[in-house]
Amino acid sequence: MAKDSYLVGLIGSGIGPSLSPALHEREADRQGLRYLYRLIDIDTLGVPPEAVGDLVRAARDLGFDGLNITHPCKQLVVGHLDELAPQAEALGAVNTVVFDGGRAIGHNTDVTGFAASFARGLPDAPLERVVQLGAGGAGAAVAHALLTLGAGRITVVDALPERAAALAAALNRHFGTGRAACAAPDALPKLLTGADGVVHATPTGMAAHPGLPLAAELLHPGLWIAEVVYRPLETELLRTARALGCPVLDGGGMAVFQAVDAFRLFTGREPDAARMLAEFAGLAGAVGSPR
Repeated sequence: MAKDSYLVGLIGSGIGPSLSPALHEREADRQGLRYLYRLIDIDTLGVPPEAVGDLVRAARDLGFDGLNITHPCKQLVVGHLDELAPQAEALGAVNTVVFDGGRAIGHNTDVTGFAASFARGLPDAPLERVVQLGAGGAGAAVAHALLTLGAGRITVVDALPERAAALAAALNRHFGTGRAACAAPDALPKLLTGADGVVHATPTGMAAHPGLPLAAELLHPGLWIAEVVYRPLETELLRTARALGCPVLDGGGMAVFQAVDAFRLFTGREPDAARMLAEFAGLAGAVGSPR
């Protein structure tokens, strides 16, 4: 018999402004479910990101049905799970944990979430040469999504060169030699001259990490810009790019579509994606900026 009551949560840093609780709970209400979505903020708890394993075990023992995992714990949590879905294993990053009979199973709905958002928001964007800023958990997900969508070549740029190199190597193993490369931030001027678009997948621009992830003068109207950050919905990067005439994609669509997939994993029920998109638009507008 299907359950009608769920307890889920989100583990991450600085997640107080998250719209995930309202997004999940409102969809559950419309489906006649009792659904409680709790925030487990490591900053509030005063614990380091490495405590994610202890938090996952505690949630399982307390009867949670599942967890979402966000920055900076998406890669750290992997070693504390009993099983990984193929997508999460390929990425080495998890954003959704489902508890099943005492086992913690890791999934990644960021890949499908970003792919659905990109296809909806930038359907005609050229993908031959893409520059990606950030090689963390979100970066791994969006790179997989873009290569799955047919990107020709992705160049990963990260402040930690070894992390960019590791992601590029993993992408080449998965998608074929030559599909990914890595570069240092000082290569950006040359890279962006010939690029089709830029994906931003670092925390820069979030309410707690304001600013631009690259020098504004490197942007030009020949680039499309896709953002992963959604708090605030219009980051400084998107505002700057839009003023130049660049096609842009905010992080809201990815946030909604990954939530759609996570809700399905938690409950086994089919959520209404269009309804959740409308709910998000209302929530984001009501919260205002910055978020």
